[in-house]
Amino acid sequence: MALLQISEPGQSTEPHKHKLAAGIDLGTTNSLIATVRSGKAETLADADGKHTVPSVVHYVDSETIEVGHKAKQQQSIEPGNVISSIKRLMGRGLADMDKIKEFSANQLVESDTGMPGVVLENGIEKNPVEVSSDILRVLADRAEETLGGELGGIVITVPAYFDEAQRQATKDAAQLAGLKVLRLLNEPTAAAVAYGLDTGSEGIHAIYDLGGGTFDISILRLQKGVFEVLATGGDSALGGDDFDRAIAQYLVEQANVDSGDRRAHQLAMIKARDIKEALTDTDTVEVNFLEWNGQMSRDQVEEIIAPIVDKTLLSCRRTLKDAGVKVDEVDKVVMVGGSTRVPLVREKVEKHFKVPPLTDIDPDKVVAIGAAIQANVLIGNKSDDDMLLLDVIPLSLGVETMGGLAEKIIPRNTPIPIAKAQEFTTFKDGQTAMAIHVVQGERELVEDCRSLARFELRGIPPMVAGAARIKVTYQVDADGLLQVLAEETTSGVKADITVKPSYGLSDDQITNMLQSSFSHAEGDMEARMLREQKVEAARVIEAVTAALNENGKELLTEQEYAAIQSSLEQLNQTSQGDSVEAIEKAIEIVEKNSNEFASRRMDASIAKALVGHEVDEI
Repeated sequence: MALLQISEPGQSTEPHKHKLAAGIDLGTTNSLIATVRSGKAETLADADGKHTVPSVVHYVDSETIEVGHKAKQQQSIEPGNVISSIKRLMGRGLADMDKIKEFSANQLVESDTGMPGVVLENGIEKNPVEVSSDILRVLADRAEETLGGELGGIVITVPAYFDEAQRQATKDAAQLAGLKVLRLLNEPTAAAVAYGLDTGSEGIHAIYDLGGGTFDISILRLQKGVFEVLATGGDSALGGDDFDRAIAQYLVEQANVDSGDRRAHQLAMIKARDIKEALTDTDTVEVNFLEWNGQMSRDQVEEIIAPIVDKTLLSCRRTLKDAGVKVDEVDKVVMVGGSTRVPLVREKVEKHFKVPPLTDIDPDKVVAIGAAIQANVLIGNKSDDDMLLLDVIPLSLGVETMGGLAEKIIPRNTPIPIAKAQEFTTFKDGQTAMAIHVVQGERELVEDCRSLARFELRGIPPMVAGAARIKVTYQVDADGLLQVLAEETTSGVKADITVKPSYGLSDDQITNMLQSSFSHAEGDMEARMLREQKVEAARVIEAVTAALNENGKELLTEQEYAAIQSSLEQLNQTSQGDSVEAIEKAIEIVEKNSNEFASRRMDASIAKALVGHEVDEI
């Protein structure tokens, strides 16, 4: 008798049709790829048994490239033709480059993507999307060779603090590599999935993710089977590379290396990394760097890197406050990223959160494993009821209104995907177009926020000011990408844009945006009130002036006309100042002087409408 095939609920009834999917941790320093096989998520190794792929690309010539360990070996031999830490350039513009430490100014040029292009010594020019694509393709090839088939889709992890430009650049890189992206997943969220926190007891968990080039801290809550990110924080330009750089700076000072000797500085970085890793398991190491020979102790290195670790804890405190969570409410702390192997990091994190951190899973692999589990769900091999992840947007999304004010449409830490709409109206009579300026940030004024995109809504029917109804809808998908739609509801005219800005947040913006919103809160509110009063003053001046021009001479005596005109001039002058109360008082005087005029205009309008009609017809 033939066997009867059965399966678990939600799983395929035909195992041979199992779809191939993988999770990719596209890191600043190292990258990994993982998949689920026989119900277990695991990272995939190359022929030499190495699981990590250094995020380094060597462009030998226009036809030949090396990715990973071979490319890394060339860093000390041919640094001018090797690109590393490209993740730090993803979604950025040339204006940010003075803050990016790995790339000297003569290596960078403007590319057609809006992001900087890296010019190598052999004349080859590459942009961050192309370099990332080369890394992704090598990872995908490894998976397809190991699994014996083409990948049906991948999940790529990104720092939780990546903005729309950086996320879109990551998706572009995958598309260039010929890969289908099932979802972009925040790295801390992936780590929580890897530890099975999504299936554990309800509680609040902190994910401390210190990689080579980025730091993320996320506060997560598991409640009734829903895994929710309460708040995220971090710095997209802070990581273990900064440990190496600080140690390398000490080495070049001891060896009296010239600041322009790029090769010596590259060697110092390699030596610094070796010192850092060696001191994880021992107290002192012998150091031979160029012509300097000496010793370095763990205490000495910890003193060098302590300010960098403290900087991560500052983000932790801020993110806990954002989440409305006290330190003693955190049940578990997950350590992610190779830099969390540093003993000082673990000691300071444990002291800060008052609980021993979880370090059971290799911190280098944990993000890729979580991504693989999610990819297995999204490709259809497992019921998606098994996992519900609610990521959040890191910074508020809004629109510019009159007076340069930032009106928030979607507040920060709102779970995604999300769609929200708000109605606006026209400022002037007969206005037929409206400029939509999409901004991101926590401050009250547009000038203090980050500009994401601009577009125009045209074809608005000419109406009196305030009559049109412009519905602006913000929609953020599961990957954190934003689409904005503007529609005039009476006529149905529409305009939309998918926000794909040309560059990402600068280092200073990332680290200071939230902090500045708190420190400037009182001043921002005062500035907003002043701007709002100035906008109201402009509206009153516009409306009353238009009315005077239309029939002021007909309905007013010379004395009445002069009084209104005088109060308008006084309002115009007062609105140039900085006193909210004075502007408000000046508006009241204009309204008082023009109340009788408004009544006469209404009577005249009614009389005009009744001309030629019988009472019974009305």
